[in-house]
Amino acid sequence: MGEKYKPWIIFLFLLIITCSRARELVGSGAENKILEAISDENHETVHTEHEHAHVHSHMDHMDPSVMVFLTFEDLKVGKTMAVYFPKRDPATSPKLWPREEAESLPFSLNQLPNLLKVFSFSPNSPQAKAMEDTLRECESKAIKGEVKFCATSLESMLDFAQTILGSTHELQVFTTSHQTKSLVTFQNYTFESIVEIPASKMVACHTMPYPYAVFYCHSQESENKMYKVALGGENGDRVEAMVVCHMDTSHWGHGHVSFQVLKVEPGTTSVCHFFPADNLILVPKPEQHGLATM
Repeated sequence: MGEKYKPWIIFLFLLIITCSRARELVGSGAENKILEAISDENHETVHTEHEHAHVHSHMDHMDPSVMVFLTFEDLKVGKTMAVYFPKRDPATSPKLWPREEAESLPFSLNQLPNLLKVFSFSPNSPQAKAMEDTLRECESKAIKGEVKFCATSLESMLDFAQTILGSTHELQVFTTSHQTKSLVTFQNYTFESIVEIPASKMVACHTMPYPYAVFYCHSQESENKMYKVALGGENGDRVEAMVVCHMDTSHWGHGHVSFQVLKVEPGTTSVCHFFPADNLILVPKPEQHGLATM
């Protein structure tokens, strides 16, 4: 699979952070679906200086970037809540490497000193700390019922997804998309419509800070639900956001940031979260399913 990716894989990550709409994809193969998901024509211009709308919240002292969590009970049409959606600059975002190039370097915490030399980062630099955090997270033990993998190439991401979802299944890819151009990253949004997307299994892939594109991909055995939520922002922004709800959090660590934001304890409630636009959800294509509107 690596050979046919080479012509475009270097610039693929530039496109992945600008996908335009949350949608179901049906193509002839998993590679084509991901290509469609990340190469839409509606590319958003993003500036490096982010802005926050004025948000009245009892959590004003919290870092806005953690304001992505909610409970299943919060998923109601008409609800208004503050949500953070990062806007990343494609020009400065890490690029996806071909599998051969990514695998030519060790991806290991004990090799960090050598890796810092390869990328010319000083040991005390912010880049070095980010690399250390990513490698540590990738090497940490999965929680009970979770399977995790850090993908350093598109090929390895697909391999992992097909291992979890079944190699004979066609894949669907879902992403959050911004329907309007805006610099605002944090503001109040009102839930305008909520559609459940049936999925027997799912693999979620989140971008991680690293010199080249790395995706933290994982799947959980416990019950999960996936929704497409149409949001209207206070300033007129329109977002089609993907939300995943984890119905059983009893095996999560007490220090998980979601419990601090929601002020709950592990196992006492579901935890849902919004996906930023450069994250992916991969699911097997069902033979015949309808979408349930809430």
